[in-house]
Amino acid sequence: MSRRIAFINYKGGVGKTSLIVNVAACLAQAGHRVLLCDLDTQSNSSIWLLRLERWNTLVEQKRAALPALFLPNPPTLAELIVREVVVNKKGERILPGLDLLPTTFNLVDLEADYKADPRKPAFRAFREQLATVEKDYDFILFDCPPNILRASQCGVFSAAEIYVPSNPDALSLIGFTLLVEKLTAFHEIADGFRHHSFGPAAQIQGILFNAIKTGTDIEVPRMRMQLRLNQFKTAQRVSPTAKIFNSQVRDATLVRRAVTLGLPVTLVSPESAEDGNNVVADYQALTREIIRHSIQ
Repeated sequence: MSRRIAFINYKGGVGKTSLIVNVAACLAQAGHRVLLCDLDTQSNSSIWLLRLERWNTLVEQKRAALPALFLPNPPTLAELIVREVVVNKKGERILPGLDLLPTTFNLVDLEADYKADPRKPAFRAFREQLATVEKDYDFILFDCPPNILRASQCGVFSAAEIYVPSNPDALSLIGFTLLVEKLTAFHEIADGFRHHSFGPAAQIQGILFNAIKTGTDIEVPRMRMQLRLNQFKTAQRVSPTAKIFNSQVRDATLVRRAVTLGLPVTLVSPESAEDGNNVVADYQALTREIIRHSIQ
């Protein structure tokens, strides 16, 4: 059975896209079959992995990316997946195991223009489509925007686990707190549409500290986040196994270079060996910790 994981925080700018893209790549390099579902209307994961030229082609085709799933007479989700998405400059596929369900800016229309069947809201329709490909993957990751609107709802409803990318600052703590409130409200609404085969509603499993700048003292922010996490565990509003992950990802220029090249960091030669090797090791360690984490 696949592990279905949503990455979301109500605070934007925490490096969520860099985290999910590179964790997905590390999972694939470890031999797992991975589907990354881009549910963020900014399309950053899709633009990163497809590069602009391939992504622009999807925009022009109208019915070749995730927004088409919510049009009349839609294609199937399986038809929208870009298989082995990472390619080199020659167009050769260089990362077996990593597939992408891409999106475009048109996903924003899901919030205003989508006419949902009240018996099957968008998140239920998406989950049913996902079920048709679920058996093909070991991990399905959902890149969710910093809200619980319709696009995010698709990922949160489909997930079995939720991870909260964070920076060591007060705003990430506020975003985490607000996320718990919004998740509680959404689950109350969505549970009536949940089929038993979908499994229970996803709980927050962990906080992932990301993009930590050199010299930053994270002990106080970590302590405050742990205190809030403990409060939510006592109130049974997050998973009883939820934790702040030990593995932390440092900020590095290699990440920004990888975006420009359209590659995960593990496939980019670092200009600075120390900088590059550090952040690659960080992503790999975090990925191993996610693999080991057991959920309840």
